[in-house]
Amino acid sequence: MPVKIDEAGQQIDLVQGTLEMLILKTLALEPMHGYGVTLRIEQISNGIFRVNPGSLLPALSRLERGGRVKSEWRATENNRRAKYYLLTANGRKALVTERDQWQRQILAISRILDA
Repeated sequence: MPVKIDEAGQQIDLVQGTLEMLILKTLALEPMHGYGVTLRIEQISNGIFRVNPGSLLPALSRLERGGRVKSEWRATENNRRAKYYLLTANGRKALVTERDQWQRQILAISRILDA
């Protein structure tokens, strides 16, 4: 399971389904290999989200089986072969849907917490 590291250094599990949405968003920026996805998520989250490779690869496989991403072998910046993942049209639609659902959930949770 990917984890969030809080200020005290404790691990907190991400909400189920969040990882796939973060992967889709990351691949919407540009195609990249799995390690690049991991680095980008950590970079954009300012180190708050660290993705375990044992969680990333199954999530990428699920997204690929679901037609949300496709993969192809390419040379990396270091001239090594790596499997690159690209967002499909289906993946772009899914990202919009999941992002909208996530935003509604965030607003509802905030209303409850602020009540």
